[in-house]
Amino acid sequence: MHLSIEIRPLAKPNYSFEKRQREIAKKKQQDEKEARKRQAKEAAKAEADGSPAVATPPSQHD
Repeated sequence: MHLSIEIRPLAKPNYSFEKRQREIAKKKQQDEKEARKRQAKEAAKAEADGSPAVATPPSQHD
């Protein structure tokens, strides 16, 4: 009786894909932070002008 075991090499990690995913996540965080800052700046400006501040959620980029 002969047992044959097939040995397959392990899959190589796709570092460029992982790097791109990290870059996308970082860009998204930066965009969200910029939107929050812009919203706070507009609210402060509106408050200084005496008009009510309109809160708008940041746009979603997919």
